[in-house]
Amino acid sequence: MDEMMNTGASSADTQEGKYMTFKSGSEYFGLEIQYVQQIIQFQAITKIPETEDYIKGLINLRGKIIPVVDVRVRFKQGECEYNDKTCILVITVKDTTVGLIVEQIAEVAEIQKENILPPPTIGRNDKGHNKYVYGIGKVGTSVKLLLDPEKLLYDEENVDAAMTENEE
Repeated sequence: MDEMMNTGASSADTQEGKYMTFKSGSEYFGLEIQYVQQIIQFQAITKIPETEDYIKGLINLRGKIIPVVDVRVRFKQGECEYNDKTCILVITVKDTTVGLIVEQIAEVAEIQKENILPPPTIGRNDKGHNKYVYGIGKVGTSVKLLLDPEKLLYDEENVDAAMTENEE
């Protein structure tokens, strides 16, 4: 059972307001479903030396080699042991395909624009996952932290470092 779910919908309007939600640590996060290509079971990862600690390595997804990022480590929540609920959320952002290791997929939630609030600014700093969150989605009585996948993958300091390495 390689592929658990394929989310490729035929038109963008069927995806509007829909978010793939997942658990990381004690919090629930959401990604706009338009970025999500599929969800696969956790599989063996080939490590890459001298990369950021949150980049766990590479996987072969039907002949395509893609990097894999551990969301918990990216959010500075510490590492956790992978288990049967751990899976890889394959997303595409700006023509880049990446796998996100998540503890547990929650659901596809529909969140209307009027139920999305800006993140709180009280005591806010750019440490941890707050700099990747663009909004708070209200779903019934719970909230989901909505992620900006571009900021998650293209953190400014890492983009600058990658650009410098490529120019040499």
